[in-house]
Amino acid sequence: MTSRRNGVTERTSWRAVAAATGAGDRARTEAGVRLAYRRAGLPEPERIVWARSPLEAVRLLSGTPAEGGETVTGTGASVRDAVRNRPVAAARGLLHTRLGPAGWSDHWRSTGADLWETTRPLVDRVRTGVVEALAPDDRKEETRVRLLLLDAVLGQHDAAWLAAFDDLDATGTGPTPDTGAGPAMADSSPGLDGLAEVARTAGWWWPYENVAVVAERPTELHRDEAGRLDRGDGPALAYSDGFALHAWRGLPVPGEFLDSLATLTPARIRDEENAELRRVMLEHYGYDRYLEESGAKPVDRDETGVLWRVELPGDEDVVMVEVVNSTPEPDGTSRTYWLRVPPTTRTAREGVAWTFGLSAEEYEPLRQT
Repeated sequence: MTSRRNGVTERTSWRAVAAATGAGDRARTEAGVRLAYRRAGLPEPERIVWARSPLEAVRLLSGTPAEGGETVTGTGASVRDAVRNRPVAAARGLLHTRLGPAGWSDHWRSTGADLWETTRPLVDRVRTGVVEALAPDDRKEETRVRLLLLDAVLGQHDAAWLAAFDDLDATGTGPTPDTGAGPAMADSSPGLDGLAEVARTAGWWWPYENVAVVAERPTELHRDEAGRLDRGDGPALAYSDGFALHAWRGLPVPGEFLDSLATLTPARIRDEENAELRRVMLEHYGYDRYLEESGAKPVDRDETGVLWRVELPGDEDVVMVEVVNSTPEPDGTSRTYWLRVPPTTRTAREGVAWTFGLSAEEYEPLRQT
């Protein structure tokens, strides 16, 4: 890990940790696990058992053998609080004392906050995916699975917190409000160096008195520019045991649903009863193409453009303004654009004005481009 003298590089490194895929270094991971136990004042675990995904880890802890036949019994009580919660709380407390409430808030915003905003939804999706796979219709079983998931240390998905504590040294004397400088905590602190090592090389892990269960990182991770799970031709998140999550721009979707996008028709889109899935279909198919092929009729036309509307059962209308760029393309043609506007829009002028944040009365362009 680089020094905090290059803070941007350090935070970028933790961002890469959170998004890392593929098998890590098991020897390093296991050394990190044992170190985390020692830092917590606990004996090292008698066994470290590997799982291919969080789903397989929960299955192991539920008594189902792993692929190679390995089982997990006699785990003892969870020691997550000692291994992860207490040292993280202590590090946060030291920084909070050193920087003050406002200083801690500023520090969190400049280090881990934005990374946690993209990581937290991913963590929630993994938990939901495990619950759906193991307890789809059993409330009692769902409660048991959720409790097992709460025993997990998030490994690479704790990267945001580890990024925030990089500035705090082992004695808790840095950073200061004046300089913001200090050694990297995750490499020198007696509380977090083991956690940091596991985070760099593995996914979620479950620390118990006698056994630690460690899940590999995912094999695939696909996200959009906003950091949301997103893929139209396969799983957005996948593990080597087949556990996978499908999503379109952050919206959970069934895998078979994505397979059907290549054969969409306007009729298929209209017949979809789930409004959220219908919106995914429309985005994939193209609103302009849908309007052209669904028999939509213009409801208003003026010098700004043409307003189109299509009613969708059980959902808001699709309303778009068709506008022509007044500046010709290099080949002399004029490009047509389709702008989706609120379903309450009644005129083309009102729709075009809305795209500029104006009312129809305020919209008086000197020159349309």
